Amino acid sequence: MKKPFPLKNNPKAKGLIFDLDGTLVDTMPIHFIAWRNAAAKHGIDFTVKLFGELAGIPLYPTVVKLNELFGKTIDPKVMGDLKEAEFEENLHRAKEIKAVTDIVRMNFGKLPMTVGTGSSRYLALKTLTLMGLQDYFNGIVCSEDVTNYKPHPETFLKCAELMGVAPADCEVYEDGVLGLQAAATAGMMAVDVTNYYEVTIGRE
Repeated sequence: MKKPFPLKNNPKAKGLIFDLDGTLVDTMPIHFIAWRNAAAKHGIDFTVKLFGELAGIPLYPTVVKLNELFGKTIDPKVMGDLKEAEFEENLHRAKEIKAVTDIVRMNFGKLPMTVGTGSSRYLALKTLTLMGLQDYFNGIVCSEDVTNYKPHPETFLKCAELMGVAPADCEVYEDGVLGLQAAATAGMMAVDVTNYYEVTIGRE
């Protein structure tokens, strides 16, 4: 049962941090299909469950993780680039997640806001621009900007730093388990946005 609309930010929050894929924009089904197709070429059954467990990990480290899990020696760049090319080709199919983007528009000019994503800067900016969201944020922290990816809190701590807001005063909007763990470790308020929209991954 989804929670009633509208989604509202915590009045205690002095800065808002948004994950991108599956939080601001419903790109996760596109990511899933691209990963499933790329993995199938190497005999890996990339399931919905596996996708959920790896959500939030950047591109090439995801392939490294698949190698560990399945005893493979796949070149991370070759497989990652193949997956990313298919994702980008189908990115035009994505739609914004209005329950969350309404929060962005409502707080624009009132609270500082940043995006903290495991995506590359190139695709993050392309996704935001496609949705008309590129001008709403004070900054973006992407995979290239951190040494430790989610569930490590580095991504969100850098977002807080960009906004000049103490971590305890930040509210994070996330759809991934690893991202929610990162927010908790950072000592931030957090909202699981999957409670506010229908997740379609894995549904025929």
